[in-house]
Amino acid sequence: MSARFEGSYLGDGSRIAPDSRLECKICWHIYDPAEGDEVWQIEPGTAFADLPDHWRCPNCDGDRDQFMVVDD
Repeated sequence: MSARFEGSYLGDGSRIAPDSRLECKICWHIYDPAEGDEVWQIEPGTAFADLPDHWRCPNCDGDRDQFMVVDD
């Protein structure tokens, strides 16, 4: 079992609201569903849980599980 960091969605996309913004814990890049991801050609309105399995941080190439939910 791998340890997860506090604030993580623990790999369970159902724990994330569709409009939740998530921040990479490595480089602080924020994935905002309202904006999508131009680098990976992800359309605006795409929830984090709906990103393709191969998606990685467009800034530092970190894994999806390196993202944590941003509390607004």
